[in-house]
Amino acid sequence: MTDRTDRTRLIASATRRGQGRRPVAPPIERASTLLNDSPAAMRDESRGPVYGIEDLSAARALRDRLCDLEGATDAWLVPSGLAAVTVPLSALLHPGDAVLTTDALYGPSRRFLKRHLGARGISTAFHDPDASTTDILAALTDRTRILLIESPSSLTFEMLDVPALAAACRARGVLTVMDNTWGAGLAFRPLAHGVDVSVQAVTKYVSGHSDLLMGSIAVSDPAVARPIAETMEDLGWRVSPDDAWLALRGLRTLPLRYREQANSARLVADWLAARPEVADILYPARPGAPGHDLWTRDYTGAASLFGLVMQGGDEAAAHALMSALELFGLGYSWGGFESLITHETGQLSGRRSPPALAGQLLRLHIGLEDPQDLITDLEGGLAAWSAALS
Repeated sequence: MTDRTDRTRLIASATRRGQGRRPVAPPIERASTLLNDSPAAMRDESRGPVYGIEDLSAARALRDRLCDLEGATDAWLVPSGLAAVTVPLSALLHPGDAVLTTDALYGPSRRFLKRHLGARGISTAFHDPDASTTDILAALTDRTRILLIESPSSLTFEMLDVPALAAACRARGVLTVMDNTWGAGLAFRPLAHGVDVSVQAVTKYVSGHSDLLMGSIAVSDPAVARPIAETMEDLGWRVSPDDAWLALRGLRTLPLRYREQANSARLVADWLAARPEVADILYPARPGAPGHDLWTRDYTGAASLFGLVMQGGDEAAAHALMSALELFGLGYSWGGFESLITHETGQLSGRRSPPALAGQLLRLHIGLEDPQDLITDLEGGLAAWSAALS
C-alpha cells in the first residue's frame, strides 16, 4: 500500500481482510499478567508478549501505523512528548559527549539537557535559532555526539535546512534527533530527509482530542534502534492500553484534521497580519515569512500553530486581550480540536540571546472552529488590547 496516500493508508490498515470477524479497532487489553497453557510456553516470545509491560494489541497497532507514517523500521511509545526527546538522548549519549541544539529549544527539553544530562557529564552548546547551516556545522566539536533539531523552533518558529544538516552530520559521525511535533510525521518526514531519530508528541496532532499524554520515537537504522530499545526496556517506559487505543483512533483522522486546521490558521494569520495592532506573524507557511523557502521545499503541509508579535504593549495588555476572548482556551499544548492562546514573552528570557521582537509575543493554536468565528473573537480581543494601552 506504499503508493497510496497517507489519508488512505491510515484507514485501510484497519479494514484489511484475512483476520476473521473482528471489530474495526483492536481491543483494549488491560492486563499485567498474561496466562499460558503450559510451562514451556511461558517464555516463548513467538507467541506474543509474556507480560503486560510489553505492548499489547492497541499499542502494537499504533506502533505499526506510526512506523508506516514515519517511514521507520521501528517506533516506540512513551508517556509524554518530553519523554520522546529524553529517551533517545539518554540512550545515545555517554559521559564526555556533547549536544548541539538551538537556543530556541522547547523549555522542558532544555531543562533536561542542563539539569539531568549536565549532572552526568554531558554538555550542551546552543546555536542561534536562525543560524545558517554553515554556522551550525562550525559549532560541532570532537565531542559533539548529537545535533538536536527543532524546525520550526519553539515559540519563534525559525526554520533550518534539515536535509543539509542531516547529511553533513552523518558524514561527521554525528547523530541527528529531530522533534517533529509541528510536522506530525505527516507534513515532514525526518527519516526520509536523513535524520536518525524522529520524535513527536503524540499528545498533540495524533491524539487530536486533548485527552491523553504520549510521545513516539521512530528510527530506521538498526544500529540506532538497538540502544533506544534497550533503554526503553531498562527504564520500563510503556503507555496504557486505553491511551494507545485513543491515540490510534485519533491517528485515523490525522490528515483531515491537520489540513483543515492549517487552512483555518492561514485565514486567521492573514487577517491578523493586516491589523495595525500586530507587528509580525511567525509562521513559516506564510509567503514572505522567514524560512518560507525551506518550508515550501521540504513540507507538504503546515501545523495550525503560529506566533503573534504585537506592536509594543505590556503584560497587562496581553492579558486583557486573552481575557476578552471567548472561543480561545487559555491553556498550554496544541494540536487538539480546540483553539488556544498563550502569552510567551516571559519564556524568551531563558534564552542566551532573546530575540528583539517589536512587542509582546502570543502563541495561537487554531482548532476546528469556524475561522470566521475565531476572527470575530480576536477582533474583540484586539479591542481589549487597545483599550488597555489607552
